[in-house]
Amino acid sequence: MRKINTRDFRVATRSTSRDINRRIALNVIHEHQPISRAELARQMNVTRGVAGVLVQELLDQDLIYEGATGEAAFGRKPTLLHIKSHDRLVVAVDIRFSKTFVMVCDFSGRQLALEAYDTIFSIPEFVRDLAARVRRLIKTHAITAGIEGIGLAVPGMVDQRTGRILNAPALGWRAVDLRNQLAAATGLPVEIENSGRACTLALLWLERGETTQPQNFVYVGVSDGVGVGIVVNGELLRGSDHIAGEFAHVPLNLDGPRCMCGASGCWESYISNLATLSRYFGWDLSKLSPNKLHDAKQGSFTVLDLIARARAGDAKAMAAVQTTARFLGLGLATVVNVINPECIYLDGEITTAWDLIETTVTLALGERALTERGGQTPLHIASTQEYPRLRGAAALIAAPTFAAPRVA
Repeated sequence: MRKINTRDFRVATRSTSRDINRRIALNVIHEHQPISRAELARQMNVTRGVAGVLVQELLDQDLIYEGATGEAAFGRKPTLLHIKSHDRLVVAVDIRFSKTFVMVCDFSGRQLALEAYDTIFSIPEFVRDLAARVRRLIKTHAITAGIEGIGLAVPGMVDQRTGRILNAPALGWRAVDLRNQLAAATGLPVEIENSGRACTLALLWLERGETTQPQNFVYVGVSDGVGVGIVVNGELLRGSDHIAGEFAHVPLNLDGPRCMCGASGCWESYISNLATLSRYFGWDLSKLSPNKLHDAKQGSFTVLDLIARARAGDAKAMAAVQTTARFLGLGLATVVNVINPECIYLDGEITTAWDLIETTVTLALGERALTERGGQTPLHIASTQEYPRLRGAAALIAAPTFAAPRVA
């Protein structure tokens, strides 16, 4: 049960129940589209008349549209309902240490334009350059529908309420008000979120097709760094300062390798792409100068190349991949012991070797989980979709349309 916060609440009004029912209808349509009015009524357990009124309100709000007719055994064929997403566009931005990706997509995550370029670390220059790129993408691809906002996924701690980047060690950004600067430069609403939580939002709002969507799960993305998002009762857990979920910097060994955050032995320093490559090439990250570290992360040889070598029989490559897999499993045990999720979604380049590493990961998880059931927590590969961080950035703008109204 949840205690009502008597200092921060919203009193229900006469229109509250209608608003809630309308959002429920919108989400049912989103998850089951194309869907008829009759099927919507069955899914919501309401009369066809009630469903019809809700559908008309959603049509009036331009949130859904009527498509083709469906099949019917008797009588008139039903008109099928769809979410109206194709003319509601978003600019999604994935900022990484090595590259920045910019995508224009619709509310469903369908890509219309994509561009990648070397990340710019100067904030004023980054803002000017990104604003210019957005304008150019819109013009080059003849995008005529309105852009509803810009969503940014950042590898660091973000206070999503204020849009301030509190600390992004990989980028060298601390206490940066990027949201307001970018909004002023583009004239568009801007939302910023930690990469892991953004990807988690994409799982919540943009993915369809699961018969039963878990309401309590953890997302773990492994790439340049490690991003984690936690969902409890269908809601993203943010914490008091909106930085919950920084499992990447839970230490596995205080005397372990140096992490980008400046500490030693963090989970990220054992399982990131750079950590995996360093095992193969014998790099001592603690002795690399900032310039050499930058070159290592920008290198043309990637974890995907390493996995290819492992598949081709390179024993050293396989050892590097399997060591990462073991540390991944050990860290997941901490996640399981603390959060107790229904399941964990894994993402990132290392998951392309899942057929090679699944046993190693699950054994390590079972070794350190505190209960037998915890050690058997289902592990799923997050998605076959390309660019999960960009889809997460898009979800920052799209998700509020589907979110439950806040009452009490």
